Amino acid sequence: MKALVTGGGGFLGGAIVRRLVARGDQVTSLSRGRYAELDRLGVRHLQADLADCAAVREAVRGHDTVFHVAAKAGVWGRREDFWRANVEGTRNLLCASIDAGVARFVFTSSPSVCFDGGDHKGASNDLPRAHRFLAPYPETKAIAEALVLDANGEGGLATCALRPHLIFGPGDPHILPRLVASARAGKLAIVGTGENEVTLTYVENAALAHLAAADALSPDAPHAGKAYFIGQANAVRLWPWINGLLERLGERPVTRKVPVRAAYTAGLLMESVWRGLRLRGEPRMTRFVALQLATSHSYTMTPAQRDFGYEPEVDMDEALERTVDWLRQTTGTR
Repeated sequence: MKALVTGGGGFLGGAIVRRLVARGDQVTSLSRGRYAELDRLGVRHLQADLADCAAVREAVRGHDTVFHVAAKAGVWGRREDFWRANVEGTRNLLCASIDAGVARFVFTSSPSVCFDGGDHKGASNDLPRAHRFLAPYPETKAIAEALVLDANGEGGLATCALRPHLIFGPGDPHILPRLVASARAGKLAIVGTGENEVTLTYVENAALAHLAAADALSPDAPHAGKAYFIGQANAVRLWPWINGLLERLGERPVTRKVPVRAAYTAGLLMESVWRGLRLRGEPRMTRFVALQLATSHSYTMTPAQRDFGYEPEVDMDEALERTVDWLRQTTGTR
């Protein structure tokens, strides 16, 4: 495989690159920054903005597979910034891939494209994309996902989308380090009843799913033109799982509860203040975050197992053990 990985220096992108290199594939990373780890791996490394059409066309040339992992993520920010990165960038990459004769295009999407504010338990791939969004990230990812899936078969290109949920593991730059820091500062609270269940995804399993999907992909493959949820085999109850993690790190469990309506209202007010005063950074709470923390979003892996053979190789116990060991080193916890 001659693979181009966008965002190859990131958390998931890096895991995909390492797997490709380990099995002997030729790998190019396309990202905006420079990453020493990619140099150590001997990976060809290109720096460009995905909104730069000419640079993207040059980067795609000579590859047969594209893993489009790069995106602007987050719960707050200007819609035009998310649109430029997630929609325009994806459109440019698709057009370049079709013109260059790329055979396979695997897009990293997000379960948030389906999030409508309610509970989703054991949801399968027939769960439709949402029609209304509370943040520009899920909105622009939903539009980008539709572009990718609609492009299946065009010019011989085979496409699919994967929706890994809450990726964690060693090297996590966002979710767990921020969670632990908030817990230590006494700023973490259970939103809602605390009984909601979620699917989590260990980063190496997410990377494995991308390679499995690409290896089996053709315009007529069962998963071509479709989107798949990716995660661990079994969902967890979110807040007991978080408290178990904190306990292993020697931190106090989270016991304070906030009603979901109160959190939602606080998010609405904070969003208004941030917009009105044009404050920097992001609000401590938003409507999107309030509902995400309070609702269930768990998914079945059966379609991915059936259609392209996805089988998580690291179970939750082992994934948690590896993650805790890494967090102890990075957060100074004994």
